[in-house]
Amino acid sequence: MLFAGSDRDGVASGRITVAYRRWAEPRVAEGRIYRTNAGRIEIDSIRQVNPELIADNDPDLELADRRNARDVRRRLRGDETLPTFLIRFHLVEGPDPREELAAQTSLSAEEFADLRDRLTRFDELSHHGAWTTETLRLIQNTPATRAADLAASVGRETAPFKLDVRKLKNLGLTYSLEVGYRITPRGAAYLDALGN
Repeated sequence: MLFAGSDRDGVASGRITVAYRRWAEPRVAEGRIYRTNAGRIEIDSIRQVNPELIADNDPDLELADRRNARDVRRRLRGDETLPTFLIRFHLVEGPDPREELAAQTSLSAEEFADLRDRLTRFDELSHHGAWTTETLRLIQNTPATRAADLAASVGRETAPFKLDVRKLKNLGLTYSLEVGYRITPRGAAYLDALGN
């Protein structure tokens, strides 16, 4: 989830704890933690609502930093035929475990073996063959390169390539940049160990 303008500041401060989104289907799940441009949030609940039935005295309006029901409807983005969801969440304090993981500059033998096993499973379950090491080396050698260009360089479609890179990011091996990606210290340590 992304938050624009004053919403981003409100979420980051913990003042905004409700959001309305127009989506074809829910993009978040209750109980999951998501990284956003305003910090990490945990989803408390998500339910479909009819935006035409939102009342001006609804307490969720204040929690979403909306003046009235009309303000909610005016700010909804996307196709008006799509369902509208009311998402309740709270800000998650403390460091992001993925960032701590990514900052590792060395791997124990056990950590390396566990990581290699996980990446091997990704390769084995893939419909397009082994990709993990190739993708890590590609990002290491061409940081800050558009995902579409990276995907094209290995003959892949952009969307599934980006999903694969997200799997690497979840293991603390890559960073997402404004444009493209960069290998993390942990990712570099893994590739160094793999080379040896």
